[in-house]
Amino acid sequence: MNYEWKWDAVSDSFPLLLDGFWTTLLATVLGSLVAAVLGLLVAMASRGPAWVRLPVKAVTEFIRSTPLLVQLVGVYTLFGSVDPLTLGIIVLGVHYATYMGEAYRAGIDAVPKGQWEAARALSLSPGRTWGAVVLPQAVRNVLPALGNYAIAMFKETPYLAVITVGDMVLHAREYGSAHFAYAEVFTLAGLIFLVASYPTSLLMRKLEKRLGH
Repeated sequence: MNYEWKWDAVSDSFPLLLDGFWTTLLATVLGSLVAAVLGLLVAMASRGPAWVRLPVKAVTEFIRSTPLLVQLVGVYTLFGSVDPLTLGIIVLGVHYATYMGEAYRAGIDAVPKGQWEAARALSLSPGRTWGAVVLPQAVRNVLPALGNYAIAMFKETPYLAVITVGDMVLHAREYGSAHFAYAEVFTLAGLIFLVASYPTSLLMRKLEKRLGH
């Protein structure tokens, strides 16, 4: 059976997919911000007292051990009255915070003990020690890893379609169903993902080399 490629479907669907792409990009940017901030808190909690460290570790392991798709559907089922895009951003952020938290933890552990001792010798407060001594060094070390996780999040945003978020994949599915042009629209969607993510990947590689990773 010969399949006839529909070039008109490509041109017709492009504006629709591009509109969905901005939703995808918004979810990635905001989700990355949530993950970066929450991941830092998770990493700092891992160095706290047992009554803080152990519950955080249990929740983190649970989130890391369950698929993102299951988390999205579960949260959407429980909080269906909330805006789906908001839910999607929160779930993406929390999910990737567990991974970014590990990256932060590794960066914090890599800070020489002498830096901590020097901060204590100078009688710096805990907040000052973290903000002026530890975190600047730790974040510099893990910045490439954080960027890579943000790219990975971008490539997993199509899962948001299952909770009715009008992203690029949902638009592609709806257009393909209405015009019987699945191959065309999903190929176009894949190319848009490639064009958006590949330059960012190259930029992160250059950053890794510049920082000596």
